[in-house]
Amino acid sequence: MSEASAPATADPVQYINHHLTNWVVGEGFWALNLDTLLFGWLLGGTLVFAGWWTGRRLEFERPRGLQNVLEALVELVGDQIKQVFPGRDPLIGPLAITIFLWVFLMNAMDLLPVDLLPKVAEIIAVNLFGADPHHVYLKVVPTTDLSTTFGMSLSIFALVIYYHIKMKGPVGYIKMFLFHPFGKWAMPVNFLMTAVEEIARPVSLALRLFGNMFAGELIFLLLALLPWWIQWAPTLVWAVFHILIITLQAFIFMILSVVYLGMTQQREAH
Repeated sequence: MSEASAPATADPVQYINHHLTNWVVGEGFWALNLDTLLFGWLLGGTLVFAGWWTGRRLEFERPRGLQNVLEALVELVGDQIKQVFPGRDPLIGPLAITIFLWVFLMNAMDLLPVDLLPKVAEIIAVNLFGADPHHVYLKVVPTTDLSTTFGMSLSIFALVIYYHIKMKGPVGYIKMFLFHPFGKWAMPVNFLMTAVEEIARPVSLALRLFGNMFAGELIFLLLALLPWWIQWAPTLVWAVFHILIITLQAFIFMILSVVYLGMTQQREAH
Protein backbone atom coordinates (compact mmCIF):
# COMPACT_ATOMS: atom_id res chain seq x y z
CA MET A 1 0.00 0.00 0.00
CA SER A 2 3.01 2.30 -0.17
CA GLU A 3 4.28 4.46 -2.97
CA ALA A 4 6.36 2.60 -5.50
CA SER A 5 10.02 3.42 -5.55
CA ALA A 6 11.97 3.98 -8.75
CA PRO A 7 13.69 0.57 -8.61
CA ALA A 8 10.33 -1.14 -8.15
CA THR A 9 8.94 0.55 -11.26
CA ALA A 10 12.08 -0.31 -13.22
CA ASP A 11 11.98 -4.01 -12.28
CA PRO A 12 8.49 -4.96 -11.05
CA VAL A 13 9.20 -8.71 -11.14
CA GLN A 14 12.17 -8.35 -8.81
CA TYR A 15 10.18 -6.03 -6.56
CA ILE A 16 7.30 -8.52 -6.21
CA ASN A 17 9.61 -11.52 -5.76
CA HIS A 18 11.56 -9.66 -3.07
CA HIS A 19 8.38 -8.89 -1.10
CA LEU A 20 7.10 -12.46 -1.42
CA THR A 21 10.33 -14.05 -0.17
CA ASN A 22 10.61 -15.06 3.47
CA TRP A 23 13.46 -14.32 5.85
CA VAL A 24 14.81 -17.86 6.07
CA VAL A 25 17.51 -19.56 8.11
CA GLY A 26 18.59 -23.13 7.50
CA GLU A 27 18.03 -25.29 4.45
CA GLY A 28 15.60 -27.94 3.30
CA PHE A 29 13.42 -29.57 5.94
CA TRP A 30 15.16 -27.64 8.71
CA ALA A 31 14.59 -24.21 7.13
CA LEU A 32 12.74 -21.74 9.36
CA ASN A 33 10.81 -18.72 8.12
CA LEU A 34 11.85 -16.33 10.87
CA ASP A 35 9.51 -13.53 9.79
CA THR A 36 6.51 -15.87 9.96
CA LEU A 37 7.49 -17.02 13.44
CA LEU A 38 8.25 -13.46 14.57
CA PHE A 39 4.98 -11.87 13.49
CA GLY A 40 2.85 -14.93 14.27
CA TRP A 41 4.11 -15.20 17.85
CA LEU A 42 4.14 -11.43 18.32
CA LEU A 43 0.48 -11.21 17.35
CA GLY A 44 -0.34 -14.27 19.43
CA GLY A 45 1.41 -12.68 22.41
CA THR A 46 -0.52 -9.45 21.82
CA LEU A 47 -3.75 -11.42 21.89
CA VAL A 48 -2.79 -13.15 25.15
CA PHE A 49 -1.77 -9.85 26.73
CA ALA A 50 -5.01 -8.16 25.64
CA GLY A 51 -7.04 -10.99 27.20
CA TRP A 52 -5.02 -10.85 30.42
CA TRP A 53 -5.27 -7.05 30.59
CA THR A 54 -9.03 -7.10 30.05
CA GLY A 55 -9.53 -9.94 32.53
CA ARG A 56 -7.81 -7.97 35.30
CA ARG A 57 -10.04 -4.96 34.68
CA LEU A 58 -13.45 -6.51 34.20
CA GLU A 59 -16.37 -4.22 35.04
CA PHE A 60 -19.63 -6.13 35.30
CA GLU A 61 -21.90 -3.14 35.87
CA ARG A 62 -20.42 -0.73 33.33
CA PRO A 63 -18.35 -2.64 30.74
CA ARG A 64 -16.54 -0.49 28.21
CA GLY A 65 -13.80 -0.38 25.59
CA LEU A 66 -12.04 -3.63 24.79
CA GLN A 67 -14.23 -5.54 27.24
CA ASN A 68 -17.32 -4.66 25.19
CA VAL A 69 -15.62 -5.80 21.99
CA LEU A 70 -14.47 -9.10 23.46
CA GLU A 71 -17.84 -9.80 25.07
CA ALA A 72 -19.57 -9.21 21.73
CA LEU A 73 -17.12 -11.56 20.01
CA VAL A 74 -17.57 -14.24 22.66
CA GLU A 75 -21.34 -14.03 22.25
CA LEU A 76 -21.10 -14.16 18.45
CA VAL A 77 -18.74 -17.14 18.49
CA GLY A 78 -20.86 -18.88 21.12
CA ASP A 79 -23.97 -18.56 18.93
CA GLN A 80 -22.11 -20.03 15.96
CA ILE A 81 -20.81 -22.95 18.01
CA LYS A 82 -24.32 -23.81 19.20
CA GLN A 83 -25.40 -24.15 15.57
CA VAL A 84 -22.58 -26.39 14.33
CA PHE A 85 -21.20 -28.27 17.35
CA PRO A 86 -23.51 -30.78 19.05
CA GLY A 87 -23.31 -31.05 22.81
CA ARG A 88 -20.96 -29.11 25.06
CA ASP A 89 -17.18 -29.19 25.32
CA PRO A 90 -15.01 -26.84 27.40
CA LEU A 91 -12.29 -26.67 24.73
CA ILE A 92 -14.35 -25.67 21.70
CA GLY A 93 -15.36 -22.14 22.74
CA PRO A 94 -11.87 -20.90 23.73
CA LEU A 95 -10.37 -22.67 20.72
CA ALA A 96 -12.83 -21.05 18.29
CA ILE A 97 -12.39 -17.48 19.53
CA THR A 98 -8.59 -17.92 19.66
CA ILE A 99 -8.55 -19.12 16.06
CA PHE A 100 -10.75 -16.24 14.90
CA LEU A 101 -8.81 -13.48 16.65
CA TRP A 102 -5.35 -14.86 15.85
CA VAL A 103 -6.11 -15.45 12.17
CA PHE A 104 -7.77 -12.02 11.95
CA LEU A 105 -4.71 -10.28 13.42
CA MET A 106 -2.33 -12.15 11.12
CA ASN A 107 -4.52 -11.33 8.12
CA ALA A 108 -4.72 -7.67 9.18
CA MET A 109 -0.96 -7.29 8.70
CA ASP A 110 -1.85 -7.12 5.01
CA LEU A 111 -3.32 -3.66 5.60
CA LEU A 112 0.08 -2.17 6.50
CA PRO A 113 1.95 -0.36 3.71
CA VAL A 114 3.77 -3.07 1.79
CA ASP A 115 7.12 -1.25 1.92
CA LEU A 116 6.97 -0.06 5.54
CA LEU A 117 8.30 -2.95 7.65
CA PRO A 118 10.55 -4.41 4.91
CA LYS A 119 12.19 -0.98 4.58
CA VAL A 120 12.67 -0.72 8.34
CA ALA A 121 14.25 -4.19 8.34
CA GLU A 122 16.50 -3.21 5.45
CA ILE A 123 17.70 -0.05 7.22
CA ILE A 124 18.46 -1.98 10.41
CA ALA A 125 20.22 -4.84 8.60
CA VAL A 126 22.32 -2.56 6.41
CA ASN A 127 23.34 -0.05 9.08
CA LEU A 128 23.86 -2.41 12.00
CA PHE A 129 25.04 -5.59 10.30
CA GLY A 130 26.35 -4.38 6.94
CA ALA A 131 23.96 -6.64 5.02
CA ASP A 132 23.37 -6.43 1.30
CA PRO A 133 19.99 -4.64 0.89
CA HIS A 134 19.11 -6.94 -2.02
CA HIS A 135 19.30 -9.94 0.33
CA VAL A 136 17.24 -8.53 3.20
CA TYR A 137 13.83 -10.17 3.12
CA LEU A 138 10.80 -9.66 5.35
CA LYS A 139 7.34 -11.06 4.68
CA VAL A 140 4.98 -9.51 7.20
CA VAL A 141 1.71 -11.44 6.64
CA PRO A 142 2.02 -14.86 8.33
CA THR A 143 -1.05 -16.27 6.59
CA THR A 144 0.59 -15.78 3.17
CA ASP A 145 3.02 -18.50 4.27
CA LEU A 146 1.88 -22.10 3.78
CA SER A 147 3.80 -23.04 6.92
CA THR A 148 1.33 -21.02 8.99
CA THR A 149 -1.89 -22.16 7.36
CA PHE A 150 -0.84 -25.83 7.23
CA GLY A 151 0.45 -25.68 10.80
CA MET A 152 -2.92 -24.46 12.03
CA SER A 153 -4.95 -26.84 9.88
CA LEU A 154 -2.83 -29.84 10.92
CA SER A 155 -3.39 -28.86 14.55
CA ILE A 156 -7.13 -29.00 13.90
CA PHE A 157 -6.64 -32.34 12.14
CA ALA A 158 -4.84 -33.69 15.23
CA LEU A 159 -7.77 -32.56 17.40
CA VAL A 160 -10.21 -34.24 15.01
CA ILE A 161 -8.31 -37.53 15.41
CA TYR A 162 -8.27 -37.06 19.18
CA TYR A 163 -12.03 -36.52 19.33
CA HIS A 164 -12.68 -39.47 17.04
CA ILE A 165 -10.65 -41.73 19.32
CA LYS A 166 -12.20 -40.17 22.42
CA MET A 167 -15.73 -40.84 21.17
CA LYS A 168 -15.21 -44.19 19.44
CA GLY A 169 -12.06 -45.63 20.98
CA PRO A 170 -9.03 -46.75 18.94
CA VAL A 171 -10.84 -49.79 17.53
CA GLY A 172 -13.90 -47.75 16.61
CA TYR A 173 -11.72 -45.18 14.86
CA ILE A 174 -10.08 -47.89 12.76
CA LYS A 175 -13.50 -49.36 11.97
CA MET A 176 -14.57 -45.97 10.63
CA PHE A 177 -11.93 -46.34 7.90
CA LEU A 178 -12.70 -49.99 7.18
CA PHE A 179 -16.52 -50.11 7.22
CA HIS A 180 -17.59 -46.60 6.18
CA PRO A 181 -19.40 -45.89 3.87
CA PHE A 182 -20.04 -49.22 2.04
CA GLY A 183 -19.82 -51.88 4.75
CA LYS A 184 -17.38 -54.70 5.42
CA TRP A 185 -17.39 -56.14 1.88
CA ALA A 186 -15.72 -53.03 0.45
CA MET A 187 -12.98 -52.40 3.02
CA PRO A 188 -10.23 -51.35 0.56
CA VAL A 189 -12.57 -48.85 -1.10
CA ASN A 190 -13.85 -47.70 2.27
CA PHE A 191 -10.33 -47.11 3.57
CA LEU A 192 -9.28 -45.18 0.46
CA MET A 193 -12.38 -42.98 0.37
CA THR A 194 -12.39 -42.23 4.10
CA ALA A 195 -8.66 -41.48 4.11
CA VAL A 196 -9.01 -39.08 1.18
CA GLU A 197 -12.00 -37.44 2.87
CA GLU A 198 -10.14 -36.95 6.15
CA ILE A 199 -6.93 -35.66 4.53
CA ALA A 200 -8.79 -33.32 2.19
CA ARG A 201 -10.19 -31.30 5.10
CA PRO A 202 -6.95 -29.91 6.55
CA VAL A 203 -5.51 -29.47 3.06
CA SER A 204 -8.51 -27.44 1.85
CA LEU A 205 -8.60 -25.51 5.14
CA ALA A 206 -4.96 -24.48 4.74
CA LEU A 207 -5.05 -23.74 1.01
CA ARG A 208 -8.24 -21.66 1.22
CA LEU A 209 -6.78 -19.24 3.75
CA PHE A 210 -3.37 -19.14 2.07
CA GLY A 211 -4.78 -18.60 -1.42
CA ASN A 212 -7.06 -15.73 -0.46
CA MET A 213 -4.44 -13.91 1.60
CA PHE A 214 -1.66 -14.46 -0.95
CA ALA A 215 -3.87 -13.07 -3.71
CA GLY A 216 -4.71 -10.02 -1.59
CA GLU A 217 -1.04 -9.40 -0.86
CA LEU A 218 -0.18 -9.70 -4.54
CA ILE A 219 -2.82 -7.14 -5.49
CA PHE A 220 -1.39 -4.67 -2.97
CA LEU A 221 2.07 -5.18 -4.49
CA LEU A 222 0.74 -4.61 -8.00
CA LEU A 223 -0.98 -1.41 -6.85
CA ALA A 224 2.27 -0.26 -5.23
CA LEU A 225 3.92 -0.39 -8.66
CA LEU A 226 1.62 2.32 -9.98
CA PRO A 227 2.72 5.97 -9.89
CA TRP A 228 1.93 7.55 -6.52
CA TRP A 229 -0.63 9.94 -8.00
CA ILE A 230 -2.64 7.01 -9.42
CA GLN A 231 -2.21 4.29 -6.81
CA TRP A 232 -3.83 5.93 -3.77
CA ALA A 233 -7.45 5.75 -5.00
CA PRO A 234 -7.57 2.06 -6.09
CA THR A 235 -5.40 1.11 -3.09
CA LEU A 236 -7.87 2.75 -0.70
CA VAL A 237 -10.81 1.00 -2.36
CA TRP A 238 -9.03 -2.38 -2.25
CA ALA A 239 -7.99 -1.85 1.39
CA VAL A 240 -11.59 -1.18 2.44
CA PHE A 241 -12.77 -4.27 0.55
CA HIS A 242 -9.86 -6.28 1.96
CA ILE A 243 -11.04 -5.58 5.51
CA LEU A 244 -14.08 -7.69 4.66
CA ILE A 245 -11.87 -10.42 3.17
CA ILE A 246 -9.55 -10.73 6.17
CA THR A 247 -12.52 -10.87 8.54
CA LEU A 248 -14.40 -13.38 6.41
CA GLN A 249 -11.38 -15.65 6.02
CA ALA A 250 -10.79 -15.66 9.78
CA PHE A 251 -14.46 -16.50 10.34
CA ILE A 252 -14.45 -19.27 7.71
CA PHE A 253 -11.31 -20.86 9.17
CA MET A 254 -12.87 -20.79 12.64
CA ILE A 255 -16.29 -22.10 11.65
CA LEU A 256 -14.91 -24.92 9.48
CA SER A 257 -12.61 -25.97 12.31
CA VAL A 258 -15.59 -26.22 14.64
CA VAL A 259 -17.64 -28.03 11.99
CA TYR A 260 -14.92 -30.65 11.48
CA LEU A 261 -14.67 -31.17 15.24
CA GLY A 262 -18.45 -31.32 15.49
CA MET A 263 -18.61 -34.06 12.83
CA THR A 264 -16.69 -36.36 15.16
CA GLN A 265 -19.59 -36.09 17.60
CA GLN A 266 -22.26 -36.57 14.95
CA ARG A 267 -20.68 -39.75 13.60
CA GLU A 268 -20.77 -41.25 17.05
CA ALA A 269 -24.48 -40.46 17.30
CA HIS A 270 -25.11 -42.44 14.09
